[in-house]
Amino acid sequence: MISVEEARARVLALARPPEPEQIALEHALGRAMIAPAVARLTQPPFDAAAMDGYALRSADLPGPLSVIGTAAAGQPWQGKPAPGTAIRIFTGAPVPAGYDRVVMQEIVTRDEDQITVADAGQNLNIRARGNDFAEGHEFQPARPLRPADLALLAAMNVPRLTVARRPRIAVLAGGDELVRPGSDPAPGQIISSNDIAIAALAREAGAEPIVLPLARDTEESLRDRFAEAEGCDLIVTIGGASVGDHDLIAKVAADLGMERAFYKLAMRPGKPLMAGRIANAAMLGLPGNPVSAVVCAKLFMQPLIRAMQGLPPGPEPLQAVLGRDLPPEGNRQHYLRARLSAGDGIPVIEPFADQDSARLWVLAQADALLIRPADDPARKAGERVNYLPLQQR
Repeated sequence: MISVEEARARVLALARPPEPEQIALEHALGRAMIAPAVARLTQPPFDAAAMDGYALRSADLPGPLSVIGTAAAGQPWQGKPAPGTAIRIFTGAPVPAGYDRVVMQEIVTRDEDQITVADAGQNLNIRARGNDFAEGHEFQPARPLRPADLALLAAMNVPRLTVARRPRIAVLAGGDELVRPGSDPAPGQIISSNDIAIAALAREAGAEPIVLPLARDTEESLRDRFAEAEGCDLIVTIGGASVGDHDLIAKVAADLGMERAFYKLAMRPGKPLMAGRIANAAMLGLPGNPVSAVVCAKLFMQPLIRAMQGLPPGPEPLQAVLGRDLPPEGNRQHYLRARLSAGDGIPVIEPFADQDSARLWVLAQADALLIRPADDPARKAGERVNYLPLQQR
């Protein structure tokens, strides 16, 4: 068995450079930029009023001043500035040249076309030209694009972006015992839930998942499903990768020419994890236990998908304070389902007592995976420990 760290490195090595594609800005939410966007203008393009009030000269304070015009957003004042004058101005309007301050209307006393200012304070209330960004500035965040990013890119007058093509992921669950949700299971059958969860995790990481039809416990059925995955960037199988008589995925994948990167690693849950390359696709063979499959997908599949888009793979461990004592750990790195609560500065984390890798109910209640290194000694409540959040950030 290899370590989690070595397995992660081998999985990430399966990622090929992202393929670029051009998309319209309005479709870019959640996408990964692989070329910078360049601002085509300066923002603001002029000195702009930061509030409603009056544009004037600081040297003329406190007045009285004569109001000689009005400026509004999209309707700049076109007159000639003069000492002892002011312009009625509204938020976003260009501040006319020759005026160096905007005073808010609440501190101004106006009598017809004359104003006086009680106390202008220190704030000039002008957004200087280019104080947001200048023409030629580049933007390329190392994360999926957020709504605020799209607003910035629109303000930069960038209508199209170069992003990574979304990786195509085939998700394959197999087993004679599995039936689709909504079915009436016969004796000995169970509902297939793993492929639904793994496809959702793939989509969460930016991929386009395809859930393949369930494979039966025959080599012929598995070969048919692998054929349906042709053209995908990553094939993720669930179950059937162990060494039992009915665990056929490793054999069929090998027959199809899989180049195996590793098989089995020293972690709980998720010891039977297989990775490699088959034809032009990367391949991950996840365990069949529901919790094991999800934990391995969080630790290996999602980072691989992010790397395929040119993004930092993550996830990076965070710290929390342990909420209760824990006994010594065994010889495999353990990821315990845990609940977070508010603490003093950092959260408090408490693992669930039941860590059965088949219990989806516990996993659905969990906020985090508490990381226990192999052979970790006993820990006391109040110690700092590392964890991985289960919610996408």
